[in-house]
Amino acid sequence: MKNYLATLLLVSLPSIGPGNTVEIYSLNQMDEPRGYCIDIKGHKSKAKVDRGLQAHTCYSYQGNIAVDQGFDRARLFINEFYLPSFNVCMDASSLTASSEIGLSDCKNEDLQKFKWDQNDRIHLVDKKDLCLTISQGQSRNGGGGSPIHKIKNLSLEICSDVLKPYQIWGIRRSE
Repeated sequence: MKNYLATLLLVSLPSIGPGNTVEIYSLNQMDEPRGYCIDIKGHKSKAKVDRGLQAHTCYSYQGNIAVDQGFDRARLFINEFYLPSFNVCMDASSLTASSEIGLSDCKNEDLQKFKWDQNDRIHLVDKKDLCLTISQGQSRNGGGGSPIHKIKNLSLEICSDVLKPYQIWGIRRSE
């Protein structure tokens, strides 16, 4: 609940000047002490929007939010998960469990409308029982970082207490 209130405060602040960009990170670090963030597949400014999203080591430990992990803070408030450096929005491939999480031009369509709930979960506005979920099990190694960055898949899964550690999210600005 505390993170939800902080999220509401953060996204309701004016969206003027630097600091509009936030990263969305898992509240459960799992096997990655630097944490997992929602990330475009590929490498920073060379990320490939057509390949979709993943959970990846947060880059903020380097001092800044990476362009492929940076969401527009103000647009989260209107249920739009917009990545301004790539001019795309997060979307689901369908309204069913195990749906992949991708990116496309922002069109204010149902599959692009995500909402944060009071339990720190992110779900589709029109399908509240499907939550943004990091895959369980072993992560895979990324292509860089020291130590090597970690990667896990993202999908929409049924919101549940069993999956809660993989379904709770927070936002933060770089320090």
